[in-house]
Amino acid sequence: MKVTSVLKKFSKKGAVTALVMVQLSGCSFINNIIYKTTGDVMQNFSKDHTIPYVLSTDDLAVSCAMSESLSPLLMSFGRVTNEPNTLAVMLNMSAGACEEERALEQELRYMRAIKEFRPDEAEDALILQKRHLVNAAKRQYEAWKRLTAHFGEPGGASCPTLSDDFDQFIWMAGMLAGLQALNNEIMSTTSVGVPKNIAAKVERGASCLEDDKWWGVPMAMKATVWAMLPGAEPKGENAWARLEAADKKGEKAHIRLTHVLHALAANTKGDMERVRNVIRTHADQIKKHPSDEQNRLLDAIATAQLTALSDRLWTQNTGHRTPVGGFGTFWDDKKESTVEGISLDDLL
Repeated sequence: MKVTSVLKKFSKKGAVTALVMVQLSGCSFINNIIYKTTGDVMQNFSKDHTIPYVLSTDDLAVSCAMSESLSPLLMSFGRVTNEPNTLAVMLNMSAGACEEERALEQELRYMRAIKEFRPDEAEDALILQKRHLVNAAKRQYEAWKRLTAHFGEPGGASCPTLSDDFDQFIWMAGMLAGLQALNNEIMSTTSVGVPKNIAAKVERGASCLEDDKWWGVPMAMKATVWAMLPGAEPKGENAWARLEAADKKGEKAHIRLTHVLHALAANTKGDMERVRNVIRTHADQIKKHPSDEQNRLLDAIATAQLTALSDRLWTQNTGHRTPVGGFGTFWDDKKESTVEGISLDDLL
């Protein structure tokens, strides 16, 4: 018998055998080979390319839409391969910001209705605001739970193994999401199960990150907790001095997330003059120094959060949000006269 004839028979038998094996294994083959491989590829691609690409952009609306639309697809791969917990931290944090933006719109509508003595519309806006805050808190708390599922609970006796910059970034992002979840749950006046000790855990967990490397954010997180929680500030520390020092690091790196934490702490304490000064500083900084190219989204997030604070202040006092081109200014700022002065000596 010729060799080619043998090979043909062998090939036919092998193909038939493979086909029978696939048919017998059925869903198991598809799940373990096709789906699992696809899931692993998608997770690695997202880590290596999608997240770095998104961080380099400054279009918050696109980032928000991507997070809400792709979350079901990317998270479903956890059914056939390892849970994409680190990716889930970013997606849920970003999706939570979408709901925060919707809540803000209803809050501003509420303020306008109150000023115009329209109680029914004010009540409706308040209800919608709280619904969006509940959804934001749920999403951000999911980011926190995914963080703890992957690394363990922050604030423990020892730090987790943060093997590379990506792990460290996710650790920081997850803790920020935890603080946001707690804040939004409190503002919604509705319990969604966010533990009240998250702030204390974040304060301890922030020590696992190098402050200079991460633009002053770790110290800003700690100082924000000290400022917000009575009795949390360690002896000999000054939360406001720490926040101001953290701001300098963020400004030097052109990634000014610390401004948001500083303003949040001041707003919680009712120090509105400090809030206004932080907003003024941020507006001045983004005009003079463009964002770090690899992290433009983070700077855009900081600007959006501070614009939201500015819009609240403007709406409370004028009935409308911050004017276009007016970020960093306020309604009661002294206007410099543009009228040319005339000397009395020239008239005589």
